[in-house]
Amino acid sequence: MSSDAEAFFTVLEELVDQARHRLHAWKGQTQAAPSPESPRPPLVKTATARVDPASLLKAQDLAPYIDHTLLKPEARAEDVVRVAEEARQYGFATVCVNSCHVATAARVLAGASAVPIAVVGFPLGAMLPQAKAFEAREAIRAGAREIDMVLNLGALKAHDYQRVHQDIAAVVEASHPVPVKVILETGHLTDEEKVVACALSKAAGAAFVKTSTGFGPGGATVKDIELMRAVVGDEVGVKASGGVRSAEDAVKLLRAGANRLGASASVAIVTGQISTAQY
Repeated sequence: MSSDAEAFFTVLEELVDQARHRLHAWKGQTQAAPSPESPRPPLVKTATARVDPASLLKAQDLAPYIDHTLLKPEARAEDVVRVAEEARQYGFATVCVNSCHVATAARVLAGASAVPIAVVGFPLGAMLPQAKAFEAREAIRAGAREIDMVLNLGALKAHDYQRVHQDIAAVVEASHPVPVKVILETGHLTDEEKVVACALSKAAGAAFVKTSTGFGPGGATVKDIELMRAVVGDEVGVKASGGVRSAEDAVKLLRAGANRLGASASVAIVTGQISTAQY
């Protein structure tokens, strides 16, 4: 590692430490406690470490690592039902939908190994932290068992790292004990910004970092997955989303360090086909 890179990581670590120390006082000022009448779901244990490539012998072996995704704004309830039924049939890890569809997905997935995910602050991430926290709490009450949030890209670009940290921490606190993934929208970021975003996500208590919304520029790349995994280690998961359309794509990303894949082409992936889907 070059001296410039070492200096960058040293400064970043100091920044993250400062943000972590401020978190406790900030929570009490900005976060309303959840209603005592609203039961919280049980702790969800989410694997975060790398996937053993030797376990990927056939396309169907990819299913437990896939978040089967439907985030089109025009999606209807019957579309959500179809996607949830596909998750049950093929053994996908989750079904990822907009928060307004979580209750439908949860109903269809009742008793299945797959669980519902809700996206929060999607797809721009430019909402108030309180709004994101509220959406996360309501989605969990509706049945979400994972939350995928979009970070505040503008704050990151402005080097307002405390605001980025607080934004993520607000959702993590509101979602506890449900795991939170932070969507970086890597197509908008430099490598240095990706490193900072990963470090702040980890410091704020996120369970995963995730590449893309599927609505921004670019998508998941092997280079980005390798970089993200190098920053977060095995204590935080890495989700590759955006442009995953075949089993070949999926295996490359898992070998690079991803341990979850977001895709609308999930059925094509596990049946050995190539999809033309945009997400």
